[in-house]
Amino acid sequence: MIENQGTRAQKIVTIYDDIYDLPDCRAYYRAMDHAGFRTAHFAAAAFRDALLAVKKERGLDRVRVVDFASGYGIAAQLMRFDITLDDVLTRYRDAWFDDASTIDVVNADKSWLSQKAQLGSDRFLGIDIAGNALAYGRDVGIFDEVFPENLQDTPPSDALAAELAEVDLVVECGSVAHMLPDALDRLLSACTRKPWVITSPIRGNDTDEALSVLAAHGLSIDRHVTAVFPHRAFSGPAEQQRAIENAQRRGYDTTGFEAEGRFHAQIFLAKPA
Repeated sequence: MIENQGTRAQKIVTIYDDIYDLPDCRAYYRAMDHAGFRTAHFAAAAFRDALLAVKKERGLDRVRVVDFASGYGIAAQLMRFDITLDDVLTRYRDAWFDDASTIDVVNADKSWLSQKAQLGSDRFLGIDIAGNALAYGRDVGIFDEVFPENLQDTPPSDALAAELAEVDLVVECGSVAHMLPDALDRLLSACTRKPWVITSPIRGNDTDEALSVLAAHGLSIDRHVTAVFPHRAFSGPAEQQRAIENAQRRGYDTTGFEAEGRFHAQIFLAKPA
């Protein structure tokens, strides 16, 4: 999880980065549970609406979805299965997970998800530099295919490019800072027909470059799809102060939002004009 302070060089690695790419998700979700993580709850509802809308507009029963900067796949998981964020977070409070092996966790999570109703037959792809997290998401049944690639530095592989050519929807949960402009440009350039893109940036993150890339690819951007919603609690006073300063720098009133102790986020939706 990265805060964006306005330039590509100014990135702050948070306390959660050391658990972002482990062989299974329990430490990450326990940390998110402790921090009051809520973005996926609000974002997934908007993502599901966008999924239904793009199907209707394009006359499709099944679409290809990219979960960009996906990590363990919480966005895809809540879009694919009839479960809630609370279902996911409370699951890992069980003491059984304290000493379970990675293999046991993966097998248990795969079994758990296999018993949940799927909301459709859509194809879900995960893209992230976190290869371990992606492998977990694939192995438990969240992703149909995963691509541990750094699109900010290199073009997509042939295999990824072939998948992107048929993508209808790109989702990104948590921060448009992950959607760095070069990566976003490479992703969209590989798409035969432009997909809808829906993302949930933290207020205060510098979104200008990413939004300019979306516009350059012929996508019209709606910044008011949902009201502002809580992301997670701050790790401490220093992180809160940075968030307040960043949000105010971008013209947001932080009273009742960042000033009260939590990051806040909102939904941006971009689709072909």
